[in-house]
Amino acid sequence: MGALDGVKVIDLTRILGGPFCTQWLGDHGADVIKVEPPQGDDVRKWGPPFDDEIGAASYFLGVNRNKRGMALDLRKEEGRAVLLRLLEGADVLIENFKAGSMTRWGIGWEALKDRFPRLIHCTITGFGTEGPMGGMPGYDAVIQAQAGLMSVNGPQGGEPTRIGVSLVDMCTGMAAAFAISMALHERNSSGRGQYIDAALYDNALAILYPHYANFLLSGKDPGIFGNQHPNLAPYDSYPTRTFHVYVAGGNDGQFARMCAVLGVPEAAEEARFKTNADRISHQAELRELIATRTAGWDGEELAHALMTHGVPAGPVLDTRAVATPPRTTPQAMWRPEAGSLPMNATANIKDAPKTNLIAVRTAANTSTATKADKSAIIDIARQQTNTGHISGIS
Repeated sequence: MGALDGVKVIDLTRILGGPFCTQWLGDHGADVIKVEPPQGDDVRKWGPPFDDEIGAASYFLGVNRNKRGMALDLRKEEGRAVLLRLLEGADVLIENFKAGSMTRWGIGWEALKDRFPRLIHCTITGFGTEGPMGGMPGYDAVIQAQAGLMSVNGPQGGEPTRIGVSLVDMCTGMAAAFAISMALHERNSSGRGQYIDAALYDNALAILYPHYANFLLSGKDPGIFGNQHPNLAPYDSYPTRTFHVYVAGGNDGQFARMCAVLGVPEAAEEARFKTNADRISHQAELRELIATRTAGWDGEELAHALMTHGVPAGPVLDTRAVATPPRTTPQAMWRPEAGSLPMNATANIKDAPKTNLIAVRTAANTSTATKADKSAIIDIARQQTNTGHISGIS
């Protein structure tokens, strides 16, 4: 049970953005049926590491929890016929094929909207379907490059650098989940479904913040800021005896309290540091002041001292440290019962029924798939490991 209990989602997406979206929907109770091509989702092979039991890569397992699974070849009429039967009871169809593919196969929005008037059709594309780049393919890193994200990321004085996580894919997945939720709500009034176009490029530009907004107002290209912030200071990573600590002094009061913890309360009254605008104008001097005081601290002690005085601060940790309780456990972000991989951080709805998290299910128990469909359905788990069967189909 969950907030989306009773919502049926047919998930044709592969790679990351779409699966990230539908996993969120599944985490909150939606019945998600993941439909893969006969060869399986590409990211099943994006490893190592691989799961010993089913042979799939962690990249696949990490975004395909709480889903039922089956495979169809939508290039064939038999596969498309099965999909149409699945859609008879579905609320949402989501796909990330190259723009125009669904239309060429006769199962695009225009072909489906009259037959399934309540269906919400979400497509995730690189650049949308219109404009000079409409229909062009897009991968996260390429979009990061083209949308300016790389131009503001990296060490000061260094080369533009890809953000270390696939942020564009995941933000687009979140935007798609939000749009689907809005469309489900709107359908309560209109009784009709919607067509949603979530483009990677659009979402990348939306998160080029505040750099794009700064440019529109100032006309100045921001360049690479490293760990600092273009509009706020102090907002930087500082050395200690043990590890770096990131400090975010979001206002003048926090800056004054930080100065007191570091033993230089008078610095908060200096003309060059008195306001945020002053501190932005003297970033190099500010960094030198703070770094020389933090260098003698133990990192954990410094972060604790700042936090207890109301100054946001935290140690710069590696993945192993993040995955080690008790840091993550209190937020229920590490859930061993979810299967071989933990629960990712998603929004928690306080009083909504909670779903029972399960690892990805690869054998379909789909009531709309009949005996006649068996030739068009391939059990991806069996294809990868030579084990398993298609439950509910004989």
